[in-house]
Amino acid sequence: MEEQVVLISENDEVLGLMEKMQAHENGILHRAFSVFLFNDKGELLLQKRAAEKYHSPNQWTNAVCSHPRIDETYLEGAKRRLKEELGIEAELTEKFHFIYKADVGGNLWEHERDHVFTGNYNGEFTLNKDEVSEIRYISMEDLDREMNENPENFTQWFKIILEEYKHHL
Repeated sequence: MEEQVVLISENDEVLGLMEKMQAHENGILHRAFSVFLFNDKGELLLQKRAAEKYHSPNQWTNAVCSHPRIDETYLEGAKRRLKEELGIEAELTEKFHFIYKADVGGNLWEHERDHVFTGNYNGEFTLNKDEVSEIRYISMEDLDREMNENPENFTQWFKIILEEYKHHL
């Protein structure tokens, strides 16, 4: 069965469920979360999306971005995806949330109320190769330089979320 997303109003009131692809094709507002993981050096973990992903393949993005299920809180969903994609557990703290809409190519849209979490992690990873092709830590200065020089290497939503992150923290 196709994964479903939780459709919401701008005030986060649940309106129903929809298949993820259909929500992305129609740009319908739904719940999402993003995780920013840092190591002890203050470097940000990036993941490169697997080549087989239906949108934004082979692009760099933050540690985890996904959607909570109907029976999950945003935090529970974020912790589940850390385990499913990176094979790790980490303590997370919610920092802020905001609504954005981004064209991700192929007539697909991300229109999300995104809850942004941060955490620290310095251990080993067990990557789910269906989701993530590689990971790396990067300093914020090097990330800014790479994004300016090669913006096409990064997901559209990561560019938006990173700017929001900088404004809030």
